Amino acid sequence: MSTTTPPSPPPLPSLSSNNKLRNSTPILLSRSFKRKDFSIRCEFENSQRWTVGCVSATDPIHIILKPPSIPMASAASLGSAVKNSKRVCLFYCNEMKDLAERIASQSDAIELRSITWRTFEDGFPNLFISNAHGIRGQHVAFLASFSSPGVIFEQLSVIYALPKLFVSSFTLVLPFFPTGTSERMEDEGDVATAFTLARILSNTPVPRGGPTSLVIFDIHALQERFFFGDNILPCFESGIPLLLNRLQQLLDSDNISIAFPDDGAWKRFHKQLQHFPMIVCAKVREGDQRIVRIKEGDPAGRHVVIVDDLVQSGGTLTECQKVLAKHGAQKISAYVTHGIFPNRSWQRFNHDKGGSPENGMTYFWITDSCPRTVKEVKDKKPFEVLSLAAPIAAALQI
Repeated sequence: MSTTTPPSPPPLPSLSSNNKLRNSTPILLSRSFKRKDFSIRCEFENSQRWTVGCVSATDPIHIILKPPSIPMASAASLGSAVKNSKRVCLFYCNEMKDLAERIASQSDAIELRSITWRTFEDGFPNLFISNAHGIRGQHVAFLASFSSPGVIFEQLSVIYALPKLFVSSFTLVLPFFPTGTSERMEDEGDVATAFTLARILSNTPVPRGGPTSLVIFDIHALQERFFFGDNILPCFESGIPLLLNRLQQLLDSDNISIAFPDDGAWKRFHKQLQHFPMIVCAKVREGDQRIVRIKEGDPAGRHVVIVDDLVQSGGTLTECQKVLAKHGAQKISAYVTHGIFPNRSWQRFNHDKGGSPENGMTYFWITDSCPRTVKEVKDKKPFEVLSLAAPIAAALQI
């Protein structure tokens, strides 16, 4: 360590005002100061050898920390990592505008780009990608919502066009894979539409950097990953970490049990929720009826959160709620990644207003994967929306 006292130093920023330095180098510093002579002791939380230059012309003392020499290769890689996070041009369909803006707000490396969505007089799409030359050599992503068959064709047209614009890489973000529940052929003549959609997406043109990446959250059947061809790389994410974060914020977070409406939901999610007590329900046949029963676990006195990947009419969740309340659950809430709710079926779920779990739920959490539902349930209890913006922004950096 060395100290120097230049005769007439220029004014320098003090240590306390140098945010970049303060944030990057943890220091423990003490000093004794005299008018003509002073000493400084610096202790560093790492073992690197730093030198210290001191300028005492003014008070407080200004300190310049000089980092140890770094090998050229290491310095280059360090500078590259800090300087260049992956910059992404994010396009989106009209329905996903709000989510796209939330994603862009997560990172300065994500830039929103626009598409003009028009139709001809016959109803077919008339589309235009703004500044197409400007995305050459760029990492490009498209945020899609296949909320109805009527919007799929126009978005597929864009999905097929973007990789052809000499982009460096292409990522398709489709939070909800809509045909996921139709993945099996149980009778001769059944059409597995999940396989059909996977085959359509697998024919997305290959951009310069290699196969298209496809980001999907909590796909209904895990075996559907094998439906996709080699031209597309499916990346399966989950909304469960958002639920875990929200549960930790609850006042009764130490009294929560997780319930699964069937064995399928348990197989899907139990590993991510294994530190909670668990309850597994099942449908059993009684005469001509199928009734929900508790297969294992005890809800008595607990705040029970029912977890599944998606909800449509909500019939199974309602039956599950009734049996949990009957067996003594103190509160009942629900989480699904995809709140589809066709024909406004969300209206069958009421708020418990602080009691009566048999008549209502304390919370019903969904994500913003289905934007139409998000608009319908906004500010309506028991619904709360957990945004996928942060995990999508993170996935775009893969």
